[in-house]
Amino acid sequence: MFRRGKSVVGLDLGSQVVKAVEITLEGPEPVVTGFARIEIPPGGDKAQALAELFKRGRFRAKQVVTSVAGQSVVVRYVQMPKMSESELRQAIKVEADRYVPFELDECVMDCQPLRRHGTKSGEGDAKQAKDDNMTVLLVACRQQMIDEQIKLVQAHNLQPLAIDVDAFALANAWELCGLPDEDAVDEPAASADGSAKPKEEKAIALVDIGASRTSINVLAGGETCFSREIGIGGHDMTQAVARKLGLEVFEAEAIKRAGDDKEADVARSIQPVLEDLTNEISLSLDYVENHEGLRVEEVLLSGGGALAPGVIAYVEQATGRTARTWNPLEGLRVADDRVDVEELESWAPSLVVALGLASRVRAA
Repeated sequence: MFRRGKSVVGLDLGSQVVKAVEITLEGPEPVVTGFARIEIPPGGDKAQALAELFKRGRFRAKQVVTSVAGQSVVVRYVQMPKMSESELRQAIKVEADRYVPFELDECVMDCQPLRRHGTKSGEGDAKQAKDDNMTVLLVACRQQMIDEQIKLVQAHNLQPLAIDVDAFALANAWELCGLPDEDAVDEPAASADGSAKPKEEKAIALVDIGASRTSINVLAGGETCFSREIGIGGHDMTQAVARKLGLEVFEAEAIKRAGDDKEADVARSIQPVLEDLTNEISLSLDYVENHEGLRVEEVLLSGGGALAPGVIAYVEQATGRTARTWNPLEGLRVADDRVDVEELESWAPSLVVALGLASRVRAA
């Protein structure tokens, strides 16, 4: 009865900051029992930062979950005939060559059938085709990237439990906070001829603005239906501030974070970056609505880049959808005898990926 709860550390190996959050299961309840973040200086060594991270965090667990992102990772939503999971594992090996742009013997693949069909409802033959098919989530990553990450983790006497994808870690963090109503749909409205129009399913977009890239994951009924990476992030904003105000990059980063009397200057400086970013976000959300028969009602922003001045208002205006930051700690208990709660809360929007990775403790 005095057995210590199961613990896992979610390790977000960012390009500029490494972050770790430990979650311990106390019975069925997930509790945040550790947290640390270390900034990597220009030209700094990620391995050295990782060593300092675990020294500072004093984590109980040696089991870690990390994630991958970038050009070495491919995510596809594939339409396939309905089949059992064992049949799918065999069939996907044949089909993968059509969707994965690198040699299959050089990558690691996984797949998962989804509940949603993934296409708009149709009539007649189109509807029959939908009933006979299923949407499969296919993920592939270059073996070299996986090997490098495992080597980095094991060099610090840590045990890699799983390797996830950044965009899916966002969804896991959202689920950890508490899923929205899976059956959230609008009530059917009457059409011009008096008949009821089909119900419109609602979706939310999780958008994490990291240092070098932005990850998008659109959820419908608590399940992913679209994900994408955009090669624009917080570092692009920092460089824009540095150019506009004639500063060194480290000075621009400090001013961007401070939110003091330079806030208006920062907001003007990053506007061109935000314009490019929100154009890509809008294109993604419009694509989802047109191809999935969904309505993306809200954009939930996270990541360090989301904290820059004016980002929330700009995203809301440019996408025509409600936008806000979200706190992945909401609803979670924090062990205040092990964690500096005030510091944890101050960095909460940038910890979504790490928390989503640590949520794997429930399946460990």
